[in-house]
Amino acid sequence: MDGKQNLCDCVIKLRENPKRRKEKVYVGCGAGFGGDRPLAALKLLERVEEINYIVLECLAERTLADRWLSMASGGDGYDPRVSEWMHLLLPLAVEKGTCIITNMGAIDPSGAQKKVLEVASELGITISVAVAHEVHAETGSGLSFGGQYSSEGGTSTYLGAAPIVECLENYRPDVIITSRVADAALFLAPMVYELGWNWNDLELLAQGTLAGHLLECGCQLTGGYFMHPGDQFRDMAFPLLQDLSLPYAEIGYDGKVCVLKAEGSGGILDTCTCAEQLLYEIADPSAYITPDVVIDIRDVCFLPLSECKVQCSGAKPSANTAVPEKLLRLIPKECGWKGWGEISYGGHGSNQRAKASEFLVRSWMEETIPGVNHCILSYVIGLDSLKATSNGAESSWQSSGDNRLRMDGLFKLKEHAVQLTKEFTALYTNGPAGGGGVSTGHKMEIVLEKRLVSRESVMWKTGLQHNKASESETPKHRFRVAQEELCKIPKDNQNNVRLRGDQWTGSSGLDHSPAPSGQKIPLYSVAHSRAGDKGNDINFSVIPHYPPDIERLKLVITPQWVKNVMSVLLSTSSFLENDAKPMDENVSVEIYDVKGIHALNVVVRNILDGGVNCSRRIDRHGKTISDLILCQQVVL
Repeated sequence: MDGKQNLCDCVIKLRENPKRRKEKVYVGCGAGFGGDRPLAALKLLERVEEINYIVLECLAERTLADRWLSMASGGDGYDPRVSEWMHLLLPLAVEKGTCIITNMGAIDPSGAQKKVLEVASELGITISVAVAHEVHAETGSGLSFGGQYSSEGGTSTYLGAAPIVECLENYRPDVIITSRVADAALFLAPMVYELGWNWNDLELLAQGTLAGHLLECGCQLTGGYFMHPGDQFRDMAFPLLQDLSLPYAEIGYDGKVCVLKAEGSGGILDTCTCAEQLLYEIADPSAYITPDVVIDIRDVCFLPLSECKVQCSGAKPSANTAVPEKLLRLIPKECGWKGWGEISYGGHGSNQRAKASEFLVRSWMEETIPGVNHCILSYVIGLDSLKATSNGAESSWQSSGDNRLRMDGLFKLKEHAVQLTKEFTALYTNGPAGGGGVSTGHKMEIVLEKRLVSRESVMWKTGLQHNKASESETPKHRFRVAQEELCKIPKDNQNNVRLRGDQWTGSSGLDHSPAPSGQKIPLYSVAHSRAGDKGNDINFSVIPHYPPDIERLKLVITPQWVKNVMSVLLSTSSFLENDAKPMDENVSVEIYDVKGIHALNVVVRNILDGGVNCSRRIDRHGKTISDLILCQQVVL
């Protein structure tokens, strides 16, 4: 064990004589969210020899709230899958000398550090594991929840790359585990360390942050969450998604950035996938704020160098404020009790029976607890749960094969949430015929309140611990786990890869000509899109297949047009005659021109029913809003 720990605040301090250790550094993404695939990370390590660092980005506002609830009830404050990931990746990563960086520490990085060391000992591997995490200024320890580490009250501040850089400088560990660090900063840190950058090299930091932002969501950059059979420009054979490569980046000391996918892998990496990821979860593209640098991405452009490599350029420090004076802090607050129920109907009249069931449950709730029906949102899965229909289209209430009614309420009191589950269950004997598969539940929900705090008030510290594996363990035993998993990779994926070149050449060879004028056409025939969420706000891109069409799209996609299209999201019932209401006055729309990729970035404020942590909608993140937009009929 190494008891050495360093304590520091977040005021920017220039590095003393930073050393350039490499001309280029290779940083890979091993996970883009908490539910990603460990085997995909193992494949990346196996296929790409030059990777120096692999980042597991597994923490989001939703998972952070879940960890807080878990730790408050005596469970783990770190990602419970850290054992699974490390069991699979450690043998090969240590063999290759690839450092693993992850935010799986969440609100208990020290607990995660201990778990990783236990896994390494089980595998017979001697490693060092560093931690870099926020501490509370008053105590320097941040202790709560019975003495385990966490920020006081569960608060988490977005840290920058500096704590990770310090770990690399002081410890050169095999694994670094962090608390809440900005996603792009996880990737930026090894660039700063290896390439000799300093904190006032803002042009370089901007390019490095661009690379981190593109990598942070994993396979979304390399064809995941992109294929769309309804769009001739994004259609591809299903097997091409079977063996997606996680992305990695090549970053030069001069700030030259290329993103790549493994040779011989499936998926797609091109200007379209890069453009969608560039605007993902972005508000004002002239001021994308990270703790290390505020960057302007409006002039970013992409140049394909091969099927597996794209050069990325044009990121620069924001002209107004290049470095943020304050940092974003997340403070968990109870936002109420969620109660929900679902029931399925099939065959003739199934939609009408779902309608009757909603009417009954609302009536029973009004009878037992008057005045709470406004807390309940309902929709029919298979009919309108995502609201992804064109404005002006007639609602279809004809019989469908089957549907599923869901009612979801957010209440101040637990007993109200429980009552909804009871009334919903009563449909079995008191509702329409043929309802089945009832499921109900209730839970307390947490919202993360956002607050800006001064840099000097945010403290962090680093530390290191080692394990000592048994000398009786042999290298063959140590790496057996990774070897066994790699043997499971289907050999016929190489055939899919050969398919991919021909297929995608055919798709990219489609006629990229101007969209027709003066006639109604679906927007998806003109453009593609991806939606991302931040709190209660959504952003979505509009990226034309034929870049010059952007000028005509600007005339159609106005704030009022966006409000009209998205007004359906504010309905609390599937039956609009019961619930017609105007767009909430708190909902606002901002539209930004992103000239480098000939696209629009649309931001809609206060549209997500409170945000991912407390939303009553089936799509809490609002990810399907991109298809709500693309299915609209437009006239250019």
